[in-house]
Amino acid sequence: MVKRKELFGCAECGTEYRKWQGQCLACKAWNSLKEIEVSREKFSGFSGKLERPKKLSEVSIEELPRIRTGISEFDRVLGGGLVPGSVVLISGNPGAGKSTLLTQVSSFLSGAGTTLYATGEESLAQIAIRAKRLNLPVENLDIVSETSCERLISIWKEYNPKVLVVDSIQVIYTESSDSSPGGVNQVRESAAKLIHEAKASNTVLILVGHVTKEGTLAGPRTLEHMIDTFISLDGQSDSKFRLLRSIKNRFGPVNELGVFAMTDTGLIEVKNPSSIFLSRSSEIKSGSVVMVVWEGTRPILLEVQALVDDCVLGQPRRVAVGLEQNRLSMLLAILHRHGGLQVADQDVFVNAVGGIRVVETSSDLALLSAVISSNRNWILPNDLVVFGEVGLSGEVRPVPNGQERIKEAAKHGFQLAIVPEGNRPKSSTEKTLKVIPVKDLNELICNLEKLARSS
Repeated sequence: MVKRKELFGCAECGTEYRKWQGQCLACKAWNSLKEIEVSREKFSGFSGKLERPKKLSEVSIEELPRIRTGISEFDRVLGGGLVPGSVVLISGNPGAGKSTLLTQVSSFLSGAGTTLYATGEESLAQIAIRAKRLNLPVENLDIVSETSCERLISIWKEYNPKVLVVDSIQVIYTESSDSSPGGVNQVRESAAKLIHEAKASNTVLILVGHVTKEGTLAGPRTLEHMIDTFISLDGQSDSKFRLLRSIKNRFGPVNELGVFAMTDTGLIEVKNPSSIFLSRSSEIKSGSVVMVVWEGTRPILLEVQALVDDCVLGQPRRVAVGLEQNRLSMLLAILHRHGGLQVADQDVFVNAVGGIRVVETSSDLALLSAVISSNRNWILPNDLVVFGEVGLSGEVRPVPNGQERIKEAAKHGFQLAIVPEGNRPKSSTEKTLKVIPVKDLNELICNLEKLARSS
């Protein structure tokens, strides 16, 4: 007798194990391991004609053809548009606007070619009501309500669309697996069949993926490796703005950011993201500094706020919203050691205004400037912008694209800029902006004190 192969997968993160256990070692979830069926079917990544190996020098490096979606911010995140034969995965919290965005994209693409929208969570009437509310052109858009992977592929072959949208991959099931839809095995096998057909027919496949309560993509981790582009749509429930960020992209830059505003007529592009992140009050107080971060291929101006207050509890708190918690603790230690500023017995709260998450190290200098301003109660000029990286020895290091950051600040009317010495402009191209280069934390504190006294 052939021994049956057992395999268990975590329902939260998709990590696979050879035997059952109470806790997943990857995401630390309890009782989340479910038995999954090992499919005997094998799917290749591409079913085109067999080609012989080529020399790398003989491979054509012509630019890949792109399909414009009609939404420039969406094209920016994709790297210039959709690539035929590529697979795009879009995830986000419920209510973020994934279906709204894809309905708009599908409507615009239906005018240039065949587009098929396959829904498994909503009825056709619900999509029609949304399209009517958004006032979209839907005369050439084909929609179908289907959850069977095999039947969807049959419709796919019959209509032969250039773009196929599947909303969502968690509700699609394949008859080759006995597990319930949304399970680890069902998601993996259904996605494998759809990706196989997309590569064979050179069709753009757009998949919608659910997220877990921790904000990560639901389903097996192998799904992220199978697709070409992974995009996340984030947005706060109390804010109308939505941030579209590319996490993985084989055809464009990673961490590219697109900004949208949710309105009654759908998602509207925000051409100038810095304008929404710089909506400061007329009365500027201490602890507020504007920094320039680099998102994908463009600079964005963002306000960072800090509050340093006496600790009323036994343990001082370090709270970072939109910034890295561990990096905040490291920067405070550097400020104490090389700047002489003691905040070990005080609570420190920092916040990146606008709901954007900053992971770039160029925010170090602005974050410390905001902490110093709050601690010393220094009110800094309203037209000041700061960027730069801080090393463990207190030195201020240059950051990439320094000149572009300075030009972006000058374009928005800023008059002063504190930058690393390595990013000092070689020529006075921006006459309207005064650049103050600094080498270490001591120079930063001295310049901040001068600006606070003069303002």
